[in-house]
Amino acid sequence: MRADGVRAGYRGTDVVHDASVRLTAGRVTALIGPNGSGKSTLLRTMAALHPATAGRIDLGGGTAVRDLAPKELARRLTLLSQARPTPGGVTVREVVEYGRHPYRPRWGPGDTEGPEVVRRVMEMTGVTDLAPRPVDSLSGGQLQRVWLASCLAQDTPVLLLDEPTTFLDLRYQVELLDIVRDLADAHGIAVGLVLHDLDQAAAVADDIVLLVGGRIAATGTPAEVMTASLLTAAYGIDVDVHRDPDSGLVHARPRARHHGRLRQPRTRNTPERNTP
Repeated sequence: MRADGVRAGYRGTDVVHDASVRLTAGRVTALIGPNGSGKSTLLRTMAALHPATAGRIDLGGGTAVRDLAPKELARRLTLLSQARPTPGGVTVREVVEYGRHPYRPRWGPGDTEGPEVVRRVMEMTGVTDLAPRPVDSLSGGQLQRVWLASCLAQDTPVLLLDEPTTFLDLRYQVELLDIVRDLADAHGIAVGLVLHDLDQAAAVADDIVLLVGGRIAATGTPAEVMTASLLTAAYGIDVDVHRDPDSGLVHARPRARHHGRLRQPRTRNTPERNTP
């Protein structure tokens, strides 16, 4: 998937400026950057859910996303967005089965592979035991995994994820990122995802795209993009970066102020002290 010179915004004001991104089969690309940098807008624009005001987005072979019929586009890419409505009166299995809609003919039987795909993705995302439960009875983390399963049921070569670890506890954050890595490594999926956690981005991604003020400030491997100078400039706070000698992974941490520790807030019961 290629996005070239993309511009997008709201009410006549661009928030993404001339952005170019490549998503490659078998690789994970993470979009990082401070709040308001345009990460989610760019991802939604690549998924044709938000209109681009300039540029071009292609899905292999020079096929423009804007030229594809909705059903054909849904067979080529899927997006797990930050917020989805919680439908009432339907079960977990039925929501996951929504992902098979692009493969169902208008008339007559079809989608013979559907049941096996649904079974597999529910097992992969850990929601098999939730299958008969109403989705409006689930916790936020459970619901996030159900929607991920629905996206995976679409069985597309391109998968876009907008802050997929939101609402998930630590265990399921790790498991979800393992799934993302497996989709790229074992199934050749081109994955693009927005992440706020820099260590998670460094751990899961082959390529990093750093956005600042709606513009791409850097693109490359985690080691190339996640440098102290680039991250400090992007986030407006001193950031220390080091590489783990055992795993080789890059880790980023904001530099603590006030001689290595954060200043404790003073309460009404805390006496003031004059310090030199």
